[in-house]
Amino acid sequence: MWKKIVLILLLVLSFSLTNPGVATAAGFKSFVDTTDGYEFLYPNGWLQVKVANGPDVVFHDLIEISENVSVVISPVPENQSLKELGTPTEVGYKLGKAALAPPDSGRSAELVNALEKESEGKIYYILEYLVKLPNQQQRHNIASVAVSRGKLFTFNASIPEKRWQKVKRTMEDVVNSFSVY
Repeated sequence: MWKKIVLILLLVLSFSLTNPGVATAAGFKSFVDTTDGYEFLYPNGWLQVKVANGPDVVFHDLIEISENVSVVISPVPENQSLKELGTPTEVGYKLGKAALAPPDSGRSAELVNALEKESEGKIYYILEYLVKLPNQQQRHNIASVAVSRGKLFTFNASIPEKRWQKVKRTMEDVVNSFSVY
């Protein structure tokens, strides 16, 4: 009997090592928007909420409701590519000023990391921010930005800074799962 248990555990372990996508997806659900052409994973226990005149979609944690992910879709000037909009750092600064800390909001957004990645022929910028709110609380935001079919897609995860270290890996996996088509 012990041999069977050990054999099963070895098979499960070897399967998860040879197929890391399955191991990464554990604990996540998939959201697919075929109309707008994007998809991503989000943590189990998160709920979709409707926001009037806001992002295309928003999910938040059932318990820590201020932890959320959202997708914003904007037109791209003259059908430009992401690289034509600027480098990851340039786009990161523009996004920080326009979306995370617009003038007169009382918020500030510090871009702490900006990088480029390619997945399935698409370019994505991964942007990380530390956002200070007017009440002096801080949030950690990590975003994936891509251009597809003349639209700019911004997938953003926003977490209270006090919880960031605990959920950092999960949020990085969620943001890296975002894809456009």
